[in-house]
Amino acid sequence: MSAADGGDDGADLPVSLELAWGLRERPAKGPRPGLSLERIVDAAVGLAAAEGLSAVSMGRVAKQLGASTMSLYRYVAAKDELYVLMLDAAAGAPPAPPEPGTGWREALTRWARAQREMLRRNLWALRIPTAGPPATPNSLAWMDQGLGALAGTGLDEGEKLSVILLVNGFVRNETQLMADLAAANERTGATPEEVLGRYGRTVAKLVDPQRYPAVTRVLESGIFEQPDDPDFEFVFGLERLLDGVEVLVRKRTGD
Repeated sequence: MSAADGGDDGADLPVSLELAWGLRERPAKGPRPGLSLERIVDAAVGLAAAEGLSAVSMGRVAKQLGASTMSLYRYVAAKDELYVLMLDAAAGAPPAPPEPGTGWREALTRWARAQREMLRRNLWALRIPTAGPPATPNSLAWMDQGLGALAGTGLDEGEKLSVILLVNGFVRNETQLMADLAAANERTGATPEEVLGRYGRTVAKLVDPQRYPAVTRVLESGIFEQPDDPDFEFVFGLERLLDGVEVLVRKRTGD
């Protein structure tokens, strides 16, 4: 019997996860009236969105709620548990699945794009280290939809899981890189095109064509002077990744 069924397997779950899944009743006495897990998580997410993840502490969240720090510990045992619930709140439910008959590539592309948009709305979430497999309602719903996109591919369940982990890792890495670049550009006031152009001119002054022939060819192509397409790297990388998955799918289906 699973924890969701209310069996003994749920005994070792963190209190926050039991609350997230509705497996534990609200403390009967002790907490400040009006305090709830939802309010705690909402306040923490608001702090992270406004000031960054580093601003989130049990003390700051309690202050936002007009409560004592100790009262929060009746709901969330530690900041790491709060992070888990913040991620679940930020993720929300995944978008509606594609229509029946949608190909696996299109379905997985939509899933990846939706994840990217969710992360771009909650860049602070990228600063939380991955501590383990998803275990909260929304995170498992995203996982289920990703796995479902691969139905009918002939991949076994382990391969499906590996594929969505690979795609998820790519989405997180690309989003983090673009966010870091955007933050750097905002500090300098430069546009992406200006940054690339400046980079190309700087490297051109430093590079010896004999020592760096491949880099020289890239510089001579004029790529750093071309208009920047903010989606190019995401689309290019995702398509190449799915090209590789398609090779595996064809092996499994015999196409």
